[in-house]
Amino acid sequence: MPGVSARSVDVARELFSGAPMVLDGGLGTLLERRGNGLDSELWSARLLAERPEEIVAAHLDFFAAGARVATACSYQATFQGFERIGIDNAETERLLRRSVSLAREAAARADASVGDAGIGRRVIAASVGPYGAMLADGSEYRGDYGLSVRELGRWHRRRMEVLADSGADLLAIETIPSIAETEAVAAEADRLGVPAWVAVSTHGGRLRSGEPIEEALRIAASAGCIVAAGINCSAPAEVLPAIRIAKTAGVGSVIAYPNSGESWDAAARRWTGEPRFDDALVGAWLAAGLSAVGGCCRVTPAHIASLARAVDRSVGAG
Repeated sequence: MPGVSARSVDVARELFSGAPMVLDGGLGTLLERRGNGLDSELWSARLLAERPEEIVAAHLDFFAAGARVATACSYQATFQGFERIGIDNAETERLLRRSVSLAREAAARADASVGDAGIGRRVIAASVGPYGAMLADGSEYRGDYGLSVRELGRWHRRRMEVLADSGADLLAIETIPSIAETEAVAAEADRLGVPAWVAVSTHGGRLRSGEPIEEALRIAASAGCIVAAGINCSAPAEVLPAIRIAKTAGVGSVIAYPNSGESWDAAARRWTGEPRFDDALVGAWLAAGLSAVGGCCRVTPAHIASLARAVDRSVGAG
């Protein structure tokens, strides 16, 4: 497969060089709140085949809230996962491409609705979830797969190839729980020559695997096609320390999109605890050098709207 040009990587890198960019929130959360049942192993990816119009509507809600980036509905869309429910490889590839085209459709509709009063070019990021998301057993919150870097790279390769050729602006490689998987996905992005960000998942100041965050972010920072790195699907309290660690690790553009602060119970398949997503934290995050900010699980368009206002206030004060 032909790689993306070096100019494309440079263009993607420039996206993070200006004012802080507002990302979207929890796509699965919003789809569920819109009345879609997401209790299958495929989570929101099931709707790519069954209700694509709902995905477009959810992206539009986040754009209306002030997000500049739409993260495509491909996090849990994998060849192995779809195969379990009888979808063949050709159809899986079509659905992966559809995830990006649906986000692009939403961006075009959002642009049309605001005319020349838009918020700058809207960005489409094709989500690449971790190996553990395919297992659907909470493994992405542990990272204990028992697979080598080479095995993980081989597993990610085909989906990344398809998404790299889907028309997205970059790949959003996210919720990565371990050093081995960070190394695997960074190497695959470089092999493809496609721009990407890498966001690791943390708990208690370390990766979900218990390994040091700094080492994973240093690997990401050293990959030529990784244009930004940081954390996602982590508690809001994890963000500020992670920004400082990322800077120490040599990350140029740092991103963070935490979850609400609630915790996922994989056995019961439900969220527990109290939300602690507070946009009052955003000012400190930006002051520490954050380049892009949004939300992950349980973060709604209302949260993103509040966060976008906090970013505007911070930029105005600067």
